[in-house]
Amino acid sequence: MTTVSSLGPSGLSAPPRWICVLLGLVMVIVGFLVLSDVMLFTVVSTIFIGWMAIVAGGFEIVHSFWTKGWGGMLWQMLLGILYVAFGIALVTQPLFSALILTYILGIALLISGITRIMLGISFWRQSGWIMVLSGLFGAAAGLIILTGFPASGLWVLGMLLGIDLIIHGVGWMSYAWQSTAKPA
Repeated sequence: MTTVSSLGPSGLSAPPRWICVLLGLVMVIVGFLVLSDVMLFTVVSTIFIGWMAIVAGGFEIVHSFWTKGWGGMLWQMLLGILYVAFGIALVTQPLFSALILTYILGIALLISGITRIMLGISFWRQSGWIMVLSGLFGAAAGLIILTGFPASGLWVLGMLLGIDLIIHGVGWMSYAWQSTAKPA
């Protein structure tokens, strides 16, 4: 006998299949829209990140007044002010900010890739080759960004957003079409 369970692994009810398919389709369509003008969406992404930093910084500043002790309050307020300043810089100078964010991303990918390669080599006997492969892709992505800089700063963030949306959308559609029938 087979029963159909609408509960997911977390015990919450799974969304209806059509919602997952619709969400996936919308994400794929938006992903292709983003890829159609990666420069525009790089700027839009930078502005969005800036506004989120401003909001987070504002909450950090407000929250600092409930922190016990002057030392903790001052550090938390300083952090909030830095968030707000960072956000204002991103919002008011989105092109320059996109370049800086892309450069930081390139450095982070290169360092992360090299670290994963070294870890993979040291754990080679425990399927370390997967970590080495992952590290090679990360380091290559970092090098592509850094060697193409500053031109890469105008398209990388938008391209990554578009690709992420497409992959996420395909993931939702894949989830929707998985069998929900479980043996009793």
